[in-house]
Amino acid sequence: MPIQQQKLPAQPVAEKKEIKTEQKTGVASFYHNKFEGRKTATGEVFDNDKYTAASNHFKLGTYVKVTNQVNGKVVYVKVNDRMGHQGRMIDLAEVAAQDLKFIRRGTTKVKIEAVSAAEGKKQILAQRAGEDQPQNEL
Repeated sequence: MPIQQQKLPAQPVAEKKEIKTEQKTGVASFYHNKFEGRKTATGEVFDNDKYTAASNHFKLGTYVKVTNQVNGKVVYVKVNDRMGHQGRMIDLAEVAAQDLKFIRRGTTKVKIEAVSAAEGKKQILAQRAGEDQPQNEL
């Protein structure tokens, strides 16, 4: 005799959580040398050779991925300061602006995405390690 199949209660379907990344677009500029050695909003001393930035659009301590929309170059920085210029989205340390290749222009259009602290720290270390090696531009 065949065994009757039991009807099992329907299992609740796990909802997929959409991971929302904070993303903004706008204009980036870079710090003037006169700010070298001054304290930032976090109390850190500003250094144009460190991968840091000022922004009024992200929380202090946030790591962000900045993509130059003109040439596709990418850099990671930590937001450690606030800025006074309302028309700009982010003000980068000179080293970051050099990596994004907009020093001569002074400003550029960028996409900025918040990333985890682990990813930000890892990418900044990789950027620093790459400074000693010649970079090939394709």
